[in-house]
Amino acid sequence: MTSRVLALLDAFTPAGPALTLSELARRTGLPLSTVHRRVAELLAWGALERGHDGRYRIGLRLWEVGSLAPRGLGLREVALPVLEDLYEVTHENVQLAVRQDLELVFIERIAGRHAVPVLTRVGGRFALHATGVGLVLLAHAPAGVQERVLAAPLERYTALTLTDPARLRRCLAEVRRVGYAVSDRQVTMDALSVAAPIRAAEGVVAAISLVVAHDRADPVALAPLVQAAGRVLSRALGGRYR
Repeated sequence: MTSRVLALLDAFTPAGPALTLSELARRTGLPLSTVHRRVAELLAWGALERGHDGRYRIGLRLWEVGSLAPRGLGLREVALPVLEDLYEVTHENVQLAVRQDLELVFIERIAGRHAVPVLTRVGGRFALHATGVGLVLLAHAPAGVQERVLAAPLERYTALTLTDPARLRRCLAEVRRVGYAVSDRQVTMDALSVAAPIRAAEGVVAAISLVVAHDRADPVALAPLVQAAGRVLSRALGGRYR
């Protein structure tokens, strides 16, 4: 029963946040009668809500439970003042992310009103090999994680996305050497990101980045700002920044 409930919750996506019973059955492969029973239970608990249009959406109760996750909530609370300061200095997109197995999860994002549009959202997942925060997290991930990413097909988002394992391996080594990562038009052709690690006692636990328009980006000037923010957060979390 648990696997069926999780399958129903997993059927909701940013592109499909509101679904009918039939759509849930089709996406999960479960019988419609099973979907009807499980959805009724999720509604009663508050994990799902039903709109006036008859479609089902993720409920507020599930968000309340999810907000208790210590890695996201505690980190966000510590980091938010630093993210806001970085935004005030640059008025560009500021992002905070952690690694979850072979993907990254965005914990917080501050979007500049006139900044370049980005594809990310809070709570959203993304590949590790393309974004600035992803490159930082992958560069400092355990060797086994790196090898799994390098051995898997690397999705290409633009013509500049690093999809060659040998080139990506060299890039990760450079990230560790210089202390920050630059993703230049690897996700969209109009954006560049500069990211730095955030350390706790156990090592790199998160990454912070600025995402700016490629045509006005100066990575050499942006890197010290992002690294300074990373150092502040590392000290707050008890990590050594090196």
